[in-house]
Amino acid sequence: MIITKSKKQKLHQLFIILIPIFITQLGMFSMNFFDTTMSGHYSSNDLAGVAIGSSLWVPISTGLTGILISITPIVSQLIGAKQQKDVSQTVIQGLYVAVIMAVCIIVIGFLALEPLLNRMSLDPNVEKVAFEYLSALSFGIIPLFMYNAIRAFIDALGKTRVSMFITLSALPINIVLNYLLIFGKAGFPELGGVGTGYATTITYWVLLLIAILIVHKEMPFSSYSIFRGSYQIIKSKIIEILKIGVPIGLSIFFETSIFSAVTLFMSEFDTITIASHQVAMNFASLLYMIPLSISMTLTILVGFEIGAKRYQDAKQYSLLGIGVAILMACICGIIILAFRTEVAGLYSKDPEVIQLSVHFLLFALFFQLSDAIQAPIQGALRGYKDVNTTFYMSFLSYWIIGLPFGFLLAKYTELGPYGYWIGLIVGLAVGALSLLGRLLYIQRKKFVYRKARAS
Repeated sequence: MIITKSKKQKLHQLFIILIPIFITQLGMFSMNFFDTTMSGHYSSNDLAGVAIGSSLWVPISTGLTGILISITPIVSQLIGAKQQKDVSQTVIQGLYVAVIMAVCIIVIGFLALEPLLNRMSLDPNVEKVAFEYLSALSFGIIPLFMYNAIRAFIDALGKTRVSMFITLSALPINIVLNYLLIFGKAGFPELGGVGTGYATTITYWVLLLIAILIVHKEMPFSSYSIFRGSYQIIKSKIIEILKIGVPIGLSIFFETSIFSAVTLFMSEFDTITIASHQVAMNFASLLYMIPLSISMTLTILVGFEIGAKRYQDAKQYSLLGIGVAILMACICGIIILAFRTEVAGLYSKDPEVIQLSVHFLLFALFFQLSDAIQAPIQGALRGYKDVNTTFYMSFLSYWIIGLPFGFLLAKYTELGPYGYWIGLIVGLAVGALSLLGRLLYIQRKKFVYRKARAS
């Protein structure tokens, strides 16, 4: 992390932080991408089963790990304010929070998963794959959450390349294990889509072990003595993490769960429709890694500048991030329009799935612009530690406006499953505009006032 003076320097610093984060996010997402595509090449039932399982797991995992994102702005502001001695305590308490959340999810899943799937009226083969996939994945929840806590610390120091290398080192393991366990190669059992759950679990343990070794032995991380200091529970630190993290986690949960809710509503349609919807949603999620990475970058940069009370620099980073995201959204929209048939063919060999996926992918075009606005703004607001408003706006735009509107279109018009996608687009647009208003208020009113007092 360096102090920048000009917009050119800021743009350079933004990309220095952004590119490794993007590659890291792409690597993490690729695990789900390969789970989906490789399951689809095994059978449509396995693709649908993994899709249902992912739809239940992704909003829960991203929402709860979103709580751990609070470690990033907390540590960034501590470093910006030159209070490095408090960093170790924050990370250790974050790891405690990670383990407690993971154990709670495992217990709840053990009690609620089977009854929930039974209520969804799924094809028995699809239900079986979904249940066994999630059961296999449960063994990786604790290492996944702990890794995300450590990664938040690594990224807060601006060492995003380290997170990138950790993820890229584990990705080939995930792909090879998928191949062995899905198709039963080299003497391994042929598990179909369920094999992706075991492959991902093993990969999560590898990620955690590599991250612990690096933080313990390599500079500058080892200088903070994360695993050599006090291990006592510090109530005030845990409260600080939860106070910032819970609104972040809930806002992420409301955003991701809306997509999962739509997939679950899709269970009333046939297996081809579920699989085709998942193809388009998975690819749209892949493209979302760009604005999401910009969001995470802005949390680091804005948090660093706010910690040092350089409010104008924080504002410039926010505007640069949004501009880059909008430009990339336009490029991604062109890619979808030009290559949607080829994209669908990556996920399935079934002609019916490919044909229907092409239609769903057209709606993904409209996701791009809204995501390009709302995701970077969320990241900037987290850097300001302004998280409660984002939580309320996410709930309103997605669950009060987007989902009900999509449900009405799907049930009472001829749009059918496409109605849900239109509802999602409307919800994303409302969320983007409301968050933009909040960011402008923060920058023009709240932090200008603080600057005047400081002078």
